[in-house]
Amino acid sequence: MILGIGVDTVDIARFERQLDRTPALRTRLFTAAERTLAVPSLAVRFAAKEALIKALGDSGGLGWQDIEIVRNEDRAPRFVRTEGLDREFALKGADLAHLSLSHDGGAAIAFVILERTRNGASA
Repeated sequence: MILGIGVDTVDIARFERQLDRTPALRTRLFTAAERTLAVPSLAVRFAAKEALIKALGDSGGLGWQDIEIVRNEDRAPRFVRTEGLDREFALKGADLAHLSLSHDGGAAIAFVILERTRNGASA
């Protein structure tokens, strides 16, 4: 059963200007593992975090550090299950998050679907 859907887009050049103007944003918005990535990858991860918040309905008790995006062995993006994210998923009744990322032509976009599965698979 689908519990929430979220989508967000980010203008990569504008996002880069924000990071240049306010260097502390990189530390505030991204985990240590994410901070080393190139700006287009950071922009699409920021879009993913925003899309996840939209799919949840609000940020609840989540902080930016509670949301980390990694790629699995097949290079598919996924959310790392942190304590904060697990708590918000439990409150929403979700046990699976589908995540799609893309960046091209100066724009980054992320799409998230939250789901409750019958067998309780993990995100």
